[in-house]
Amino acid sequence: MPDRQEFIEFILDHYEHPHHHGEMENPDLVMKGGNPGCGDIVTMYLRLDEGEHITDISFEGEGCTISQAAASILTDKVLGKTLVEVTELSAEVVVDEMGQEVVMNRLRCATLALNTLKAAEKKHRAGQASKNVMETKVENF
Repeated sequence: MPDRQEFIEFILDHYEHPHHHGEMENPDLVMKGGNPGCGDIVTMYLRLDEGEHITDISFEGEGCTISQAAASILTDKVLGKTLVEVTELSAEVVVDEMGQEVVMNRLRCATLALNTLKAAEKKHRAGQASKNVMETKVENF
């Protein structure tokens, strides 16, 4: 089990050298999330295959070290997973990865990217539902 300093170094490495960072061209889903109280912002970009597996992911954002490092860490964790698998992830996954002792007082920062991804899945479902409704209406004419 890593000690507190190792968790801090891990977080700083992801903050200073983020994985999957930058705007994605032609994403299938884009979702922006933020913590109004502290000013953290994360925009998640996803590309999906037919089975709703995340085939590519990236993020942009600004804010504290924890929120931005968490977004980088999360992109590594969810690449290849389905949207349903992402919705089943709990906050503990991110908190444990970053060290509970380090991020416990900053849970909103640590879970911003995860909550933003979960919102993207809901947006995707709503878009599918409205698309299905429109297709049904067209077929009925």
